[in-house]
Amino acid sequence: MYFTSLPDHSKAGFDETMHFDKFGKHNIIFHAESKESYCDDHVGCLSIKTVWSGEEIYGVDGRQLAVRPGQLLVLNNDQRYSCRIRSKENVQCFSIFFKNDFASSVLIDRLHTEEFLLDNPRRDSSEIPEFYQTLRQITPDINRQFSGLRGLLQTGEYHQAGVDEYLIFMLRDLIGIYRSDIKSVGLVKAVKASTRREIYKRLCIARDVLHSSLGESLDLNTVGTQAGLSVPQLVRQFKSVFQTTPHQYLTDIRLKQAAGLLQYTDQQVQDVAWACGFENAGAFSRAFRSAYGMQPTRFRLEN
Repeated sequence: MYFTSLPDHSKAGFDETMHFDKFGKHNIIFHAESKESYCDDHVGCLSIKTVWSGEEIYGVDGRQLAVRPGQLLVLNNDQRYSCRIRSKENVQCFSIFFKNDFASSVLIDRLHTEEFLLDNPRRDSSEIPEFYQTLRQITPDINRQFSGLRGLLQTGEYHQAGVDEYLIFMLRDLIGIYRSDIKSVGLVKAVKASTRREIYKRLCIARDVLHSSLGESLDLNTVGTQAGLSVPQLVRQFKSVFQTTPHQYLTDIRLKQAAGLLQYTDQQVQDVAWACGFENAGAFSRAFRSAYGMQPTRFRLEN
């Protein structure tokens, strides 16, 4: 099923039950533009969320995640969440909801050898992995699937077999993300496996706080509190797993956002600095030159 507009939950007579009853029973794609949209509460199936422009805010487990271009969010089956768009410009959003048995068969196929699959034709869907529900950068492999799928959809005709093939490879690529998380969990400094998993989950929350608060003034106490980690533990474990400190990570993603604004908008350098959380244009220019080897004004001219 393919939709080019988002549902209006506030519309008189909108049937919430009928709308959400489709999820998990069909592969569903939303490829739409909107300035304002919301869903206050929804229990979804395994899904991927991204945007091509703007941002969409998801509420997951009591925290707010801002999905921006170049990022994706994977939500597990039966996860309760909310989502909203509120923007002056159209936000181009792209969401894929996977049919339960379709996702099960693909993921299990990816996780096992050909010999195991032949010897065990009836496989238990409970083997489906649980993904850490955190903001992620879109990998080159997934980006190729996104690009191909978008191209197919933009032909104006919905080819079920062609779409399903892209979704199969996209689900297979998600296993790469899953295995990358397992490796990252192993970098956590702790003895017990359960402790490593819990600390990694909290580090992902800390990273999401940084991504979702680019324009705000953040301190380590705030980040640590939201992640449930002390400041020393936050800094130590963050550096161990992500090979950078929280402050360095935040500065890096702020500068990347600034580079995008300089390249694709006509905002003044001072406004770019403020939008990306820098106190003043001088501090921004020094940090930008250190990272990119040139002043922001020159970067804009050359890009």
